[in-house]
This record gives sequence, structure tokens and C-alpha cells, in this order.
Amino acid sequence: MSSGRVPDYVVIGHLCVDRTPVGDALGGSALYCALAAARFGARVGVLSRANVAGLSPRLRDDLAAVTSEVELIVQESAGTTTFTNEEVAGRRKQTIHAWGEPIDLNGLPAHWRSAGVVHLAPIAQEIDLRQVGRLSAGMVGCTPQGWMRTWPPERLGPVRQIPLRLPPDVVARIDALVVSAQEYVDARDVVAAVGQRGLSVVTRGDLGVRVLDRGRAFEMEAFKVTEVDPAGAGDTFAAVLFAARSLGESTVASVRYAAAAAALKVSGWGVQATPRREAVERLIDSTRQLP
Repeated sequence: MSSGRVPDYVVIGHLCVDRTPVGDALGGSALYCALAAARFGARVGVLSRANVAGLSPRLRDDLAAVTSEVELIVQESAGTTTFTNEEVAGRRKQTIHAWGEPIDLNGLPAHWRSAGVVHLAPIAQEIDLRQVGRLSAGMVGCTPQGWMRTWPPERLGPVRQIPLRLPPDVVARIDALVVSAQEYVDARDVVAAVGQRGLSVVTRGDLGVRVLDRGRAFEMEAFKVTEVDPAGAGDTFAAVLFAARSLGESTVASVRYAAAAAALKVSGWGVQATPRREAVERLIDSTRQLP
């Protein structure tokens, strides 16, 4: 249910189940992005689709913990998007086992459409591009990985990356875009188009990030941490970047906040390792004090 208050930050995308060697985990860009924005200080709403009743009791408990920090609308589905992710020769091999069906943007509460930020966070072709133009947010941010994935439609199975092809009106509506280095190979044109009039970032793990801000390019190093769990790093980066920019922070300051948040995220395990703003600021301050 919606509270009637306008959120600062709205995320749209599937919740998912990630099958891991140590058991199933709750995941999805929408989940990581929502927590990252909330813990940076935003009032956050999420529009998703899943079969919540079909989740295990433990995963339902995990989801309940998230709803204590964000407002969640989950459209009912026959299944919940489910992935297995494996690292093979330094690249991610992904398999989809179940799909949570399209998210109907008509289910977005009217007052959510004018949030300070609407973050499009698809993971499995769940957001209909024809509905994106209805959004009237102050800023539209995007992590487009879910529009770059395809799989055998008749049986699910191996996921393959495909080029990012967005209609011109959708590209024109996106104010900020974040992709990984692996995704950039198939998203160059959109990255360039958004970055010429807005903000595009390519994340490169411990190599830092490349930024294109209204046609001006620069790079920023990553914060040095010991990696424990890389899941959600890019999502955390994007959400904090968009949240900071919406608060009026400069691009450089926003990228620094985002990089610090991503570093703290990978240094802990699971979605609850998502850092709060105070921890992000402490990490930034500690590096400034180094000789």
C-alpha cells in the first residue's frame, strides 16, 4: 500500500532470487538500489513484481526487513525471477530459472510519478519501454542491464547479453545512466548520447569509473577495500550517485559518494552490507586524511 507521501526516490524493477552455493538469497537491482538510496537519506518507494507467497520463510523475513526501510509495492506474479550466477574465466555466466512477468507502470501511484528521482532498474526485460514516457520525475536514472539480456523464451536457461537499443524518446528522457565495463561494449551509443547532455558512468570494479558529464570526461579511482561479496556493488553505486545528484551535490562529489558506498558494500556480505551515509562520509574523510 502507498502512504500518500511523495517519495524522494522511486525504483522500478524485479525483486529476484539468486541461487548461490550457500543457499538462496534475495536480490535484484531494485532491492539493492532501494536500500542504498534509503540509507543515504532518501524516502524510497519500490514498484516490483514477484510471487512473494512462494518465497521461502527465510526470504520473506529478509523482505520484511527491507520493508522497514522502504515502501514496497509488489504486483502479484505466478513466479519470482530467479537466477544462478557463476564466474567463468573472469566473466559472469548467468542462467534464468523463472521470470516474474512484466511490471505494469500503471500500478505506479500517481504521486510517485513526480518523485525527485525515478530509477529504472530492470534485470529481466520487465519494464515496457513504451510506458517510460509517462514518468514525470525530476530526474530519471537508469541501470539498463535488464534490457540487455535475452534467453530462450520457450524454456528459460542461459542468459546472453545483447546490444542496448532504446527508442530516441526514452534516451532523451534518461538524465543519468550507469553501466558496467562488460555492458559498455554493447551500450556505447546510449552511454555517449546520455553523457553529452546528462551523466553517464562506466563502472570498472577496482579500476574505478569513467564519467561523461555533459560532454566532459574524467576518471575516478576506486576506494581500496578487501572484497567479500561483489553482489550489488554497481547498483549501490548508481543509487547513491543519483541520490546525491538529486540533492544538488556536484558530479565529482556525487561520484565520490557513490564510489565509497560501493566499496563499503563489497566489503560486507549480502544486501544488509549496504552502508549508511555516515559510514560513506567516514570512508571519504579517512582517505582525505592520508598523507
